[in-house]
Order: sequence, then structure tokens, then C-alpha cells
Amino acid sequence: MTNTPKRQLVVGAGLIGSELARQLIQRGDDVTLATRSGTKLQGARSVTLNASDAAALTAAAHGASTIFLCTNPPYSTWPTDWPPIFAAVIAAAKASGARLVIMGNLYGYGKASMPMTEHSPFRPEDTKGEVRAEGWRRIHAAHEAGEITAVEVRASDYIGPHADATSHVGKGFFSPILNGNTARVIGDPALPHSWSYLPDIAATLIAASDTDDRDQWGRAWVVPSTTRTRRELAAEINDTFGSAGRAARLPRAVLRLGALFNADVREVLRSSYQFEMPFVVDSTETERILGVTATDWAEVVQLTGQSYR
Repeated sequence: MTNTPKRQLVVGAGLIGSELARQLIQRGDDVTLATRSGTKLQGARSVTLNASDAAALTAAAHGASTIFLCTNPPYSTWPTDWPPIFAAVIAAAKASGARLVIMGNLYGYGKASMPMTEHSPFRPEDTKGEVRAEGWRRIHAAHEAGEITAVEVRASDYIGPHADATSHVGKGFFSPILNGNTARVIGDPALPHSWSYLPDIAATLIAASDTDDRDQWGRAWVVPSTTRTRRELAAEINDTFGSAGRAARLPRAVLRLGALFNADVREVLRSSYQFEMPFVVDSTETERILGVTATDWAEVVQLTGQSYR
């Protein structure tokens, strides 16, 4: 691994892409942030492009050491949006010579045997899982053919400061509990679930990109995460901030009703199996080889809760 400053292209400026860009800038890298809206971030060069535009991506990746693909289309458009994005980023990596690091998730594993690891087989339970599994197969095939050098980093549901409606334990979870009310959650709040802290996701992406060991490319890494039930998390929030809230199940009928009128809610319903069974990861291999560890959980709760007070 090397700490020499590099030129990096980060595609997508959501919670993960922005945190990744900040960490890269902080260590001295030259960062270009590419988004559809031209999002600006202090210390980064801003480029406006569509992630499915191979020519634009290739131009933005010129001279870059790494392309980090951190964009994330709305759930309901994954089947149409992701395939051209995967095709474009493969083309850009091939043309530019930049190594490719994909921000992934656990949807491809479906109702896997627990705990999930980098080597768990793909058994998608819904369309989102099928789309992501097929995307990695295409990228891996290009890697195996020697056309590109690629790796995927897979995180569980994320947690962290200012993770608003996009997180199952974001503002919609923390704020009611901090105010002594009930946070209504999808699925059973008493089941264990792994949570990936946003800065740890970014740190894993960087560690994966830094390795010069060819054998550690063409594979996946699982982000070091902490496993808690949402009832346990609610109790930890109460203990930390002196509140008296609780977590309780959102009636499934309410979720089904919302799904009738909102395509993204329909996709949440389809993947709600993740909260009706234990859904946990084992990141032992990532920790051993890449040297990344999960942030102390008490610190995660403290910093995340403070952001919503």
C-alpha cells in the first residue's frame, strides 16, 4: 500500500461519495467530484456529467489513479439506470487505465446464510439484488479478461451524522427517540442487523483502492460494521442522551399502503425481508488484510445523535 498523493475521480456526491471525497482531500489527494448536478465540495474539482455517459466519464478519468463509483439511482429506476452506468464505467476504466472501485451493497446476497462475507454466493431475492449482482458479474468479467482492474466494497445499511431519510437509522429513527417518542421501523426491531458507519465505508473504499497486491483486486470486501438490534440502539441513544424513546414495528399494512402510491416505497417493501430475519456481516477478512476496523460504537451513537439534536 502507498500513501503517495493521487489523482482520484469520485462519481456521485451523496452521503458516501461526499465523505469519501473529504477523506481523500484530507490526505492530500487531487479529487474530481463528478455528478449530474455539478455538486461542489471544498477542495475538490467539480465536473458535471451523467454517469452513463462513457465518453464524459473517460474524459473525467484522464490521468486518474482510481474511479470510485458511488452514485446511486432511485430504487425504482435501478433496472434501467444501472446497466448503462456499469457499461460506461467499464469503458472509462478501460480507456483511461484508472483502477475501478465500486461502492456496493448486500442486495445480491438475498436471504443468505448468516453471517454474510465477501465469499457468500449471490442469491438475489428481488430485482435490486439481481441488478447489482449482474453489474458485478460484468465488472468482474472485464477484470478477469484483463481489460480493467476492479474491486467492489459492500456495506450494510449505513448510519452516521446527517443520514436523513435515506437511512433506516437516520433522522427518522434518532429524532423521535431523542424526543422521547416512538420510532416506527420496518420489520422486527428485536432482530440483529449490521450497521455500517459512513466514515468506515469511505475508509474501506480508500483502503481497497490503495493496495498494490494484484491478488486483492477482482474481488469484494465487506465494510467492518457493528451489529445491533434497533431496540438495543434505541436504549443506547437513551443512555447517551438521557432520552426515553423506543423503537417499534411499523404496521406492514401501512408500508403496503405507501407502496401503492410510491415506487420507491414498493422497492423498500420488496427488500423488507432484510428486517424480518437476522441480517449480519462478518468483516474479518477485510479487517485482517486491509487493516480497516469499525469505529467504536459508542462514538457512532454519540456523533450521530448530536447531529440530530
